[in-house]
Amino acid sequence: MKIRACILAIVAVMVSGCAVSETTSSSPVPVRAFNDPTKQAANADFDLFEEEFEQKVVEVADPLEPVNRIMYHVNDAFYFWLLKPVTQVYTHVTPEPARICIGNFFQNLTTPVRFVNCHLQGKKTVADMELKRFWVNTTAGILGFGDPAKDRHDLAPPAREDLGQTIATYGVGNGFYVVLPIFGPSTLRDSVGMVGDMFLNPVFYVEPTEAAIGISATRVTNETSFHIGEYEALKADALDPYVAMRNVYIQYRTQKINE
Repeated sequence: MKIRACILAIVAVMVSGCAVSETTSSSPVPVRAFNDPTKQAANADFDLFEEEFEQKVVEVADPLEPVNRIMYHVNDAFYFWLLKPVTQVYTHVTPEPARICIGNFFQNLTTPVRFVNCHLQGKKTVADMELKRFWVNTTAGILGFGDPAKDRHDLAPPAREDLGQTIATYGVGNGFYVVLPIFGPSTLRDSVGMVGDMFLNPVFYVEPTEAAIGISATRVTNETSFHIGEYEALKADALDPYVAMRNVYIQYRTQKINE
């Protein structure tokens, strides 16, 4: 049962990560229009990243390219046949303010992941800010659905930190590129990091398993609701969408690590 909850937690993180990597290469204007603090933190990362991203050729080992391409098409079908239709219905019945509050909640819920990784990277000031934001938003923000830490105390969400970035700071390279079924683009290093972060995610410890599945599915759907159409834009602008996504993902992760 735990294994199933574990898998769903990873799905939530990696599908969201896939959405982030896709938005980097497409027009980000619709996303910046939202007032969601979670999105604003991500958009700050995108702004820095876009200044340097010029469709450069990314050097990364891809020995599994034939298999990765198959997995890319599996994920492509998953997006168009399931994730996008479900998200469109969800977006239609859930007002934007409610989706922003839900995004705030998940941002607050996953504080342990960022807090621990900030400490592991020696970013004590950022870790302290994460802790202060968690305390204020959990109390005054009613379990994190609001963001008084930003609105009233000038504590804007810092850049997200994860174990993949932490491992990289200790000199570990990408390894090789891999596209996981449903989970999306990753590398050997980042995949290991995702598994490690899973144990810091409170969703992993939720019982029964059905509840964990529901929480993870809600997070993925809510996150995707702010990015509908961006994946299509990436495909439309790329001669080879597989290569374009690989380039975007690796360059985005490199930018995050170098911050």
